[in-house]
Amino acid sequence: MKIKALLILFIFLPLIGCDRYTKEKAIVSLKGQEPASFFNGIFTLTYHENTGGMLSLGADLPENVRHIIFTLMVGAVLLSGLAYLLIKPMNKLSFSVGLLMLSGGLGNLYDRVLNEGRVVDFMLLQIGPLRTGVFNVADVAIMAGLFGFIFISSKSGKQLTNQSN
Repeated sequence: MKIKALLILFIFLPLIGCDRYTKEKAIVSLKGQEPASFFNGIFTLTYHENTGGMLSLGADLPENVRHIIFTLMVGAVLLSGLAYLLIKPMNKLSFSVGLLMLSGGLGNLYDRVLNEGRVVDFMLLQIGPLRTGVFNVADVAIMAGLFGFIFISSKSGKQLTNQSN
């Protein structure tokens, strides 16, 4: 449990803080401004408020339905994920990957609760015709956790929870 506490201290809390800080900076610096592109348009800072999920999926749903799905249901899933991470024995890498996904999810949930169902997104990547949706630090944490989970699963071929710490 000591290792889990340290990992929470060095992964979870800094990611939540970084996500909040960058979203606040985006609100102050980017809201109402023209997008700012860097590296020949590969990276762009632009302000966007997303009322849906990834890639604005569900943004057109009625507000009460979005609240149920993106706040209440996501909150329940994240609480379940937190309980799973804290209770289930697993190795440090698996726990860290879970923390990445959980911290990203909680960062966006916190934003949604603070901003009446909206999440602040402000980064965009584009290489030629390939382009991401607008995203934030929490989204990066979620995707890093997802890719970490896929990597661990493909490398080990074992259950992620078979080693305890």
